[in-house]
Parts: sequence; C-alpha cells; structure tokens
Amino acid sequence: MRLIMCLFIVLGYQLNAQNTEVATVRLSEQEKGIILIASYTAQGKLVNLRDALNEGLNNGLTINEIKEVLVHLYAYAGFPRSIRGLQTFLGVLDDRKSKGIIDERGVEASPISETQDKYDIGKKILESLVGRSLDGPKPAYQEFSPEVDRFLKEHLFADIFERDVLSHKQRELVTISVIASLGTLEPMLKSHLNLSLNVGWQQEQLLQFTKVLEGTTTTENATAAKIVLKEVLDNRK
Repeated sequence: MRLIMCLFIVLGYQLNAQNTEVATVRLSEQEKGIILIASYTAQGKLVNLRDALNEGLNNGLTINEIKEVLVHLYAYAGFPRSIRGLQTFLGVLDDRKSKGIIDERGVEASPISETQDKYDIGKKILESLVGRSLDGPKPAYQEFSPEVDRFLKEHLFADIFERDVLSHKQRELVTISVIASLGTLEPMLKSHLNLSLNVGWQQEQLLQFTKVLEGTTTTENATAAKIVLKEVLDNRK
C-alpha cells in the first residue's frame, strides 16, 4: 500500500509539473491584447479597435505599451493606419477619464543614442533576431534597392526595434499580427514567425496566436497564417 501511495504521489507531482509547464507557454491576456490591437489597427477596424483598447487597458497593458504598439506597426501597415489607431486610442482614453477611470501611464521610452552609426546598430539588432551574421550575400531585392536595405537597418531595426517599453519579443508579436492580418504576405510572415521563435515565443503560443486571428481577420488570412506556421514548425524540427 505504501508503495502504491508513493507512486500516486510521484505521479501527482509529475502531472502538476506538466500542467505548470503547459500554463507557462500560454499567451497572457496582455499578449492577446497586443494581437487584437495590432490586428484591428492594421485593418482599419476602428470600432473593434476601441473594444480591444479598452480590454487591453482593463487587462493591465499600460498607456505607453499600447502607444508603442500603435507606433511600431506603422513600419508594416503605414502611417495612415498607425495615426488612426493613435487617434482612436486618444478617444478611448478621454472617454475612460470622463468616467473616472485612471489608467497606468507606464514607463517612458528612453532616448535613442545618436552617437553610434545607425546602420551598424540596426545590423546588430537584426543579427540578434535571426541568430546569425548578415555579412554574406544580400537578398536580391536589397541588391536591387540598396536604399531599402539602408532604411531597414537604420530606421526599422535601429530607430524602432532599439526602443524600449516593448521588448523584441513583444515587437515580433506586433509584427506577425500586422503581417498576418494584412494577408498575401506569406514570405514576410514566414520570416517573422522564425524570428518569433528565435526571440522566445513557443510553438503553443504561436498556435494560440493563429486562433486569436480567427476572430480578427478574414478566414483566408487566418488559414494562411496557420499554413505558414505549420511549415515553419516542420522545417525547424
């Protein structure tokens, strides 16, 4: 009997450990909020965005974190979508303030250093994301348009990804949310899903990400995201 009881106790500990492990890889409510906010903003679904902004604030996202999400996504969805998102957010904050709701401002973004070469900074940040050196041959589109390569390194990865408030991990979540929601951008989505795995997102979390998309974008876009994610995961096995 004692042996059987000991086996049950050990088995119980193992099950608890497994349940704890599963729980640690699930998306938090704040992370789901980032997906919703980024997806709705990218598509210009401002009514849905208002609800997502309120939900995000209620679930603990700070004002500055949400603002940073809305600023970050302009690099992928354009200034018009980003600005409309910011205008919608200001309206939400004014409405909540009129109701006596005081939202946490959160930490302010630190100043970006202007003393280092921006191209080198951006290159180092991108190398940290992809996990390898970028000193080899450049992609054809960068050879064709060196300007794009410079803009990507100096602005996207130096000016934007170097900012704090959001981590690189959170910024990749914003990025894949925007790209997947816009649709027909499978090569870019594949690249950034790989980067997402590199910066710490787990397979289960990315599978949840595609499920969240089912409620924010078209069936075609959500299905395409699932297909691309499966391909990425299969290639990394």
